[in-house]
Amino acid sequence: MKQLKKGSSKLLNAWASYDWANSVYSLVIASAIFPIYYGQLFKEKGNLNIEVFGTTLKSTALISFTTAAAFLMVSIFSPLLSGIADYIGNKKLFMKFFCYLGALSTIGLCWFDLDSIYFSLACYFFGLIGFWGSLVFYNSYLPDIAFPEQQDNVSAKGYSMGYLGSVILLIINLAMVMKPDWFGITGTEGEAAIKAMQYSFISVGVWWIVFSQYAFYYLPKGTQENGNKMHSAVVFNGFKELKKVWHLLEDNLRLKRYLLSFFIYSMAVQTVMLAATYFGEQEIAWESDGQRTMGLIISILVIQLVAVLGAVITSRASEKFGNIPTLIVINCIWMVICVCAYFVVLPVHFYVTAGFVGLVMGGIQSLSRSTYSKFLPETKDTASFFSFYDVSEKIGIVIGMLLYGLIDQITGSMRNSIVFLAVLFASGVFLLIRVPKK
Repeated sequence: MKQLKKGSSKLLNAWASYDWANSVYSLVIASAIFPIYYGQLFKEKGNLNIEVFGTTLKSTALISFTTAAAFLMVSIFSPLLSGIADYIGNKKLFMKFFCYLGALSTIGLCWFDLDSIYFSLACYFFGLIGFWGSLVFYNSYLPDIAFPEQQDNVSAKGYSMGYLGSVILLIINLAMVMKPDWFGITGTEGEAAIKAMQYSFISVGVWWIVFSQYAFYYLPKGTQENGNKMHSAVVFNGFKELKKVWHLLEDNLRLKRYLLSFFIYSMAVQTVMLAATYFGEQEIAWESDGQRTMGLIISILVIQLVAVLGAVITSRASEKFGNIPTLIVINCIWMVICVCAYFVVLPVHFYVTAGFVGLVMGGIQSLSRSTYSKFLPETKDTASFFSFYDVSEKIGIVIGMLLYGLIDQITGSMRNSIVFLAVLFASGVFLLIRVPKK
């Protein structure tokens, strides 16, 4: 197939379509169905603690630590793989590998059970690695397929497609959970709901694999023409590239200060996204298990739908006021949300908070990615620069989830962890103010 020209609408649509394919993981697994399923397993057990890895951990702390471990693994291996991808000029191969690893591991969650906790955690662990590992290479394509003036819009378009696609599947999964008999799922009310959740994990994996094929068909292999000349030095090429990027940052004060601010506020954003449903599942005063399931999924749907509007508003605001001023305002809103969330108890308050989270969630993600892309120096080694970006993000998540889990484990409440996140957003605002305009 003839390679499409940079900036062509078909190429941009193909790139954005991968968000449609993989965002079902971040919504159904990371945010909606799996946290409810996970919490239900512990409710049936009658104990929120579990013996694992030689110690007793609270259920939410265990999932926080497992998540942190997965992101640590991604942050270690992504530089290696990015260096190899740049060298052999085939980052699409690595993007495919992580896509299929994540999708198949997600299907494996169908057999997640507390009696086989290590296998279960392994499926969750490799699902996270597959999702985030593929994003390393997906994000690195942005400056390759779009010109600078196109990047804000195509980045926002990707997130918008992801939100819409994932909402469609979540609605189907919600119908499966709430009305299992419509889908021929039998058993008592509780058993049927659990089966429906397990089947939803399979649907996510299948959706992810099927819809990613459009992106894989049109995206180019890479930007270099080194062929397949592999040797031992290539294994460490990624770390050499990170070192080179680190030295280039010394001469690029704007990019350096932006990355520092991104490291801090992204730590908080990603922790909120990964822990919000677990917070709602345990800390909100739901009247019944049915209301809890319906309420949490409705909250996630509100976030996703409002996030589409938020991404568009943010894109337009950045065009009028600039990327950094817009990011400063968004971080201030995030800080206020965290302070308010500390006092949230009733479901209605949780719904309102979810709406505001959605408004700023899509915007801060898409704008952060495109801002970094704009600040990059002229280079063909985009995978190395985006590897540095992703490593910064992942290490931030490792620290964020570890501290969130530790505060939860020690104090016995996730509310105290919210205070920690508000401080991170305040720090992000301070650091963004210090980013030079030129």
